[in-house]
Amino acid sequence: MTKFQRPDCVSLDAADALAALREQFSLPNDVIYLDGNSLGALPKSTAARVQAVVTEEWGRGLIRSWNTAGWIDLPSRVGNKIARLVGAAPDELVVTDSTSINLYKVLSAALAIARVDSPQRRIIVSERENFPTDLYMAQSLAAQHGMQLELVEQGQALSRLHDDVAVLLLTQVNYRSGVLYDMAAVTAAAHAAGALTIWDLAHSAGAVPVDLGGAQADFAIGCGYKYLNGGPGAPAFVWAHARHVNRVEQPLSGWHGHAAPFAFTPDYQPAPGMARYLCGTPTLLSLAALECGVDTVLAAEPFGGMQALRRKSLALSDLFIRLVHEQLSAHPITVVTPIDAARRGSQVSLTFDGDGYAVMQALIARGVIGDFRAGDKTRGDADLLRFGFTPLYLRHIDVFDAVQTLRDVLDSGLWREARFARKGAVT
Repeated sequence: MTKFQRPDCVSLDAADALAALREQFSLPNDVIYLDGNSLGALPKSTAARVQAVVTEEWGRGLIRSWNTAGWIDLPSRVGNKIARLVGAAPDELVVTDSTSINLYKVLSAALAIARVDSPQRRIIVSERENFPTDLYMAQSLAAQHGMQLELVEQGQALSRLHDDVAVLLLTQVNYRSGVLYDMAAVTAAAHAAGALTIWDLAHSAGAVPVDLGGAQADFAIGCGYKYLNGGPGAPAFVWAHARHVNRVEQPLSGWHGHAAPFAFTPDYQPAPGMARYLCGTPTLLSLAALECGVDTVLAAEPFGGMQALRRKSLALSDLFIRLVHEQLSAHPITVVTPIDAARRGSQVSLTFDGDGYAVMQALIARGVIGDFRAGDKTRGDADLLRFGFTPLYLRHIDVFDAVQTLRDVLDSGLWREARFARKGAVT
């Protein structure tokens, strides 16, 4: 096979039907950004929109803007936009709070359903390499409800679905390995075993096609600041299948989840539908920024929507994997993300037999931004260099230049400089 060259990438970018979507973003000219799986890039529309909310809606409209500017409807309005990306029906998804808090809500609801339908089921199953905050929340709720959290190795959850399992909690795209789960198949297996499913969509919403309704999933949560480009600390979203939504109350019974929040009654009555999953007053500035980010993803709809974005994402990550094999074979680099595109999310993770943290810092210093995730040393887990591929703004030449730069960092030994081993507060 002939080695891939930069002019090949130039040709691919010239033929890219999604190329114009890059113009939606404010991207530094001297940076190749491969960390959209941790924090999405800034949409050009965001600053003006947030400024308008601050100066016009807040500054001039003042409290009137809850009605005149539609502030009160933002959690459902932005939720309905996200619903189009994840296979949810209108009014089935709301934007509110953080991913962790929303997981607390839906896991509490799932356990309440399990107590009624299958009180003998006392186990929550998840993966040891699931995102830690999900595990921490599950540990807390298991203790509160007299249940037990059992962690299995990646890919082993279905073999643990016995008649004592109440809930299966999984992230659709594993944050470390980039492994993508077949939501419909896993959900069907869980239901056949009598368990409910909760899906964390943090690394899939806006990156891969998701069909919550078609998969007959039970509950889902996700964040707004990764592939949805909502900005640091953007609010998260929560979804419950229509068969569950009115069965139980979620435990954080705040006033915005009340059936009549402005009646100001002393007793709580949950709102019908997904509104009951709201809690406190919406974070308006963050919601406005998130709506701009979601709109950048919806801008792909005339070009084929999530399916088109998925095709480009896989083309980018396929190219990255090919170039790693072609250009980095002299170095102790291993691709740990599945080569099989059907099992891969929108990222590629590498291991390096050496100081991976220093390699990533040296790479960032050269203008290629990925990220580093440490492994659990008590279990011998590998450290990972992670690279996210956001098809809205990444080009094939970015992928080629990124691998070239990584090769230069390794060939030159730049990463061995002491400055790159110093760890910051955020790694």
